[in-house]
Amino acid sequence: MAVGEDCKFIPHFLFSVSSVTRQLIDPGSCDANDALHITVVQPGDTKPKTLSTFHPQFTYPIFGDDEQIFGYKGLVIRLRFAAHDLRPHVHISYDDRFKAVDDTAATDLLEALINLPEYEKNVQEDPSAKDFSPPGKLIYSYDVDERNYEIWAGSLADPAVQKILDRAQVLVSLFIEAGTPLDTDDPEWSLERWTVFFVKPTTPTASSYSIVGYATTYRYWMYQRDRSETPVVKDLAFPLPELKISELPARLRIAQFLVLPSHHRSGHGTHLYTTIHAFCLADPTITELTVEDPNEAFDALRDSADFCLLRPEFLKHNVNLNPDPNGIYSGKKRPTVVPTNALIPTQTLREVRTAFKIEATQFAHILEMYLLSQIPKSHRLAGGTNLARLLIKKSKADNPDDRRYYWWRMLTKQRLYKKHRELLDELDLTDRVEKLDDTVRNVEEGYEITLGALEGRLPEAQDKSREASSSGRGKRKLAVSDDEDEEENGAEAAKRPKV
Repeated sequence: MAVGEDCKFIPHFLFSVSSVTRQLIDPGSCDANDALHITVVQPGDTKPKTLSTFHPQFTYPIFGDDEQIFGYKGLVIRLRFAAHDLRPHVHISYDDRFKAVDDTAATDLLEALINLPEYEKNVQEDPSAKDFSPPGKLIYSYDVDERNYEIWAGSLADPAVQKILDRAQVLVSLFIEAGTPLDTDDPEWSLERWTVFFVKPTTPTASSYSIVGYATTYRYWMYQRDRSETPVVKDLAFPLPELKISELPARLRIAQFLVLPSHHRSGHGTHLYTTIHAFCLADPTITELTVEDPNEAFDALRDSADFCLLRPEFLKHNVNLNPDPNGIYSGKKRPTVVPTNALIPTQTLREVRTAFKIEATQFAHILEMYLLSQIPKSHRLAGGTNLARLLIKKSKADNPDDRRYYWWRMLTKQRLYKKHRELLDELDLTDRVEKLDDTVRNVEEGYEITLGALEGRLPEAQDKSREASSSGRGKRKLAVSDDEDEEENGAEAAKRPKV
């Protein structure tokens, strides 16, 4: 049997196996993740052509926590999307179905997927496919493997943007853990806060665009007071002039971020994130870029991108740890807290953070990772430094790099303590010190994973590679693109803790 529909999938898919049914699961039940096939298609010469097929990462929002579909053998659910405008269709097939016994019956898939039009006619004979152009504006283009890709951005108040997003939102439940589809029935003034970014390649085929991924962002108002002026009560005329959301100072927050599995390991996620960041920098009303509840994989991507962005700025300002901060207190009583202002140029760093509109905690992560990278590896935990001896000598260690590493640990501990102070203060002193030491070690290990993933991508490493290649006298070398290297290391980078 085959069914399909141009519809919003989320309401139709929100059904789950009952508790009674789960207790009676028999060999006819199947894994929902395996049964569901997601396919991207476009018009071909005689029938729709499949561009990619992949399985979902999660199906518990649809089929319950067990991610099981009861009562079918050989079940295949094909969720198909037209590549250009994401027009959906569902095709269901199975070898056998459980016959109902009393109130126990196979999951009724058709009840959720009725009234669907003919699939091939809607894709193959779609007159709009050939001349389709993504809604919004083209804001960035780039090449991967000699193929051109474009990133388009449009307001969610645009009906064309809203239509494509409505069709795509089932992917949120299938690939973003605990992801929540957006409610696009909000009033226009609220929808204007949202900007949707679509990544699509250009091709010479009948359907010139196909989906690679997308992201949603929204603005939320940020109070800013001019402290150079004394607050005064103003007698303004009523009614007040109309205010537009787009003209108010705001933070820009990334809400959803998804690259389809068939396009992983090609750097599209980094291109999409850096494009959103550039979009943020170009808008004078946006003061900061933030992320809503990121997962570990996105944290790894974001850290890599922000590190590559900020590192040249840190180098330009000669940012590094002062190995002898106590020297500035000569003749005075030494401080009882970490001398942050003497260790790093806090004012310069504050200006850099503001200029690049990086959220404070994220900026602290990138700064810590950069400062760690400036310490020779042999003087870091990853290089086998003698931590026990360092903890005895502390800031009086003979080698300046050992002292830098000591102060790096103290700076990181200071940030972690401030963030988790209430929890840590509940512990006795010994447990508190031990907990902080363990956390700093975990954070450092995470930074080392990210720094290892970035090896070979930094300018000086690429210069050395080119020099080695030019002096190789014709020897053949295996070339790995930066994008592939980044994604392959992304799985490891995603394992590190973000505290």
